[in-house]
Amino acid sequence: MSRTVAVVGATGAVGRTMISILEERRFPADRIRLFASSRSAGTRVETVWGQVEVEDLATADPSGVDIALFSAGGDRSREHAPRFVEAGAVVVDNSSAFRGDPEVPLVVAGVNDHAVESHRGLIANPNCSTMTLMMAAGPLHRAAGLVSMVAVTYQSVSGSGQKGIDELVEQTDLLRPDVELLADGTGPEVPARVYPRPIGFNVLPFAGSLSGDEGYTDEELKLVNESRKILEVPDLKVEPHCARVPVLVGHGVYATMWFSRPMSVEEATTVLSDAPGLELWTDKIPTPQDAAGRDEVLAARVRPTLGAPGGINLWVVGDNLRKGAALNAVQIAELLA
Repeated sequence: MSRTVAVVGATGAVGRTMISILEERRFPADRIRLFASSRSAGTRVETVWGQVEVEDLATADPSGVDIALFSAGGDRSREHAPRFVEAGAVVVDNSSAFRGDPEVPLVVAGVNDHAVESHRGLIANPNCSTMTLMMAAGPLHRAAGLVSMVAVTYQSVSGSGQKGIDELVEQTDLLRPDVELLADGTGPEVPARVYPRPIGFNVLPFAGSLSGDEGYTDEELKLVNESRKILEVPDLKVEPHCARVPVLVGHGVYATMWFSRPMSVEEATTVLSDAPGLELWTDKIPTPQDAAGRDEVLAARVRPTLGAPGGINLWVVGDNLRKGAALNAVQIAELLA
């Protein structure tokens, strides 16, 4: 059977990674179609399926597309994903547009694959930090029933797209005459456009946008709501904290978890060692640099809780452009295929 796969947002950072991963994994498609905004329409991209011209998302006809991987932002997903579904495609959307819709499955491949079966033409990709955390939390939950969790994320600037990467590079380029470290070590005086404060040589204890009246950001609330939906635990207690760090690629999460029964470090280590898509490191601690370009989420520092015994502390880190976005979308497409 012939199959056509589409990448929507094909010229962005995640879209380009999607194309690369489709090629690396030899996705079973006979044809690929690429869509982007009118600014990129007409660009020609070399792929294993031949040279492909980027189509204008706003005007192109999606007929004939079987699976569409969307990474074009929430507004474009809300506007155009239904068109693709109506034309017969199954859409895997990487934005936040449909994650909270109870009719749309939220899937982490390797954690809740069964949720794909309930789709009605739309499947949502979780937030990249949630995705990284779920690769460890999912297997542990299956083993002992997760009850509550504290999660602290350390999110790289690529989570804000190319503009975040550009701002960090600009603010840390000490070869530029207008960027120099101040005498008190507080960092360079350079303009901050993407973030409210400079990200170069700094840590921002605020990732995302303020949401609601309680002082939490949308990134933090995603950790709460998406974890509950993926694990199918609507009353899961989650305390979220999200920070932006001066790292190009890779999101890290420190998590503390308690279960329906006490879990030992030995049991947690055994579970994590067998978890699909997760690599447990015991000889050294993985960093974003170790995770960059890798499909696996890396875990380490599995320790017992101290203040409230019976739980587990751990560290996980993953490439937010790969498993945190593009790879998971392709893996969902593989489940469909």
